[in-house]
Amino acid sequence: MSETVRQTQLRSAGLADEQLVTMYGQMVLARAIDRRMWVLNRQGKAPFVISGQGHEAAQVGAAAALRPGVDWLVPYYRDLAFCIAMGMTALDFMYSVFARRADPNSGARQMPSHFGLKNSRIVTSSSPVATQIIHAAGIAYASKVRRLDEVAVTCIGEGGTSKGDWHEGLNFAGVHRLPFICIVQDNDYAISVPHRLQMGVDSVAKRAEGYGLAGEAVDGGDVLAVHAVMKRAVERARSGGGGTLIAAKVARFTSHSSDDDQRRYRPQEELESLLRRDPIERFRTQLLDEGVLDEAADERIQQEATSEVNAAVQAAESAEPPDPSDATKGVFG
Repeated sequence: MSETVRQTQLRSAGLADEQLVTMYGQMVLARAIDRRMWVLNRQGKAPFVISGQGHEAAQVGAAAALRPGVDWLVPYYRDLAFCIAMGMTALDFMYSVFARRADPNSGARQMPSHFGLKNSRIVTSSSPVATQIIHAAGIAYASKVRRLDEVAVTCIGEGGTSKGDWHEGLNFAGVHRLPFICIVQDNDYAISVPHRLQMGVDSVAKRAEGYGLAGEAVDGGDVLAVHAVMKRAVERARSGGGGTLIAAKVARFTSHSSDDDQRRYRPQEELESLLRRDPIERFRTQLLDEGVLDEAADERIQQEATSEVNAAVQAAESAEPPDPSDATKGVFG
């Protein structure tokens, strides 16, 4: 990308320098948490890990167009950076990794990465893929009926779009012109199944018209491009123009989960090429080139993220476990 194009994109985003640096910091923190989660897994302290490395730009760019605490997020399991950008802390997340009583996600009832934070309007979901689409459509419908200025956003991987819940939720959103946004984070693999065997179109955004939704495809590694697309979708939703299906092309740096080994089905040269698609390094270069960030500030952001993660791990590991008598709280009989 030329210097002129980069400058135009950075300044046309309508974001102050402080906001841009905050977004970068959110991406750095999410990556630091994610990497530590893998270390904890290998140490036998975190039983399960499902990673969002490579997805950070799509999530933080989208979150920057929302109003935390007003708009709703019904995330999927890779949405760590999205949740951080909406108000979750490293400690909030680590409580769930260690299954501690103070876990705000689910009170230690859910696996890690089943995000939930009441004050930030992050709604936890269950493990079956695509159920969150139905929940988000329902929230959007309630907001419309109550005439509230709220937007419901949900995310899913491209593999999840093969589930019936996804089709039903998007159809409902289209029929009722809901303030609803579905972001498909397409990382090319549904566990081990490549995109070309999941669907017969190159972008899931092409399916939007069939549901009566607007459809937009975007480079999910470009945080500012995602923000621009998301900003249009949010404006459309708030103005009564209906829902949007966004297809964000991203890179999955890790195996599907800690129970998977992507080396068994992804060529080595493909895995090596992923490092050249790092959205954090891409955004960092933009900010440095434009003078929004300097090396000293970058180093400070990196150190602060490491310190926050270290403190969160220490606090969560030493926190109280859940009370067994509390196991059925909030559960329908």
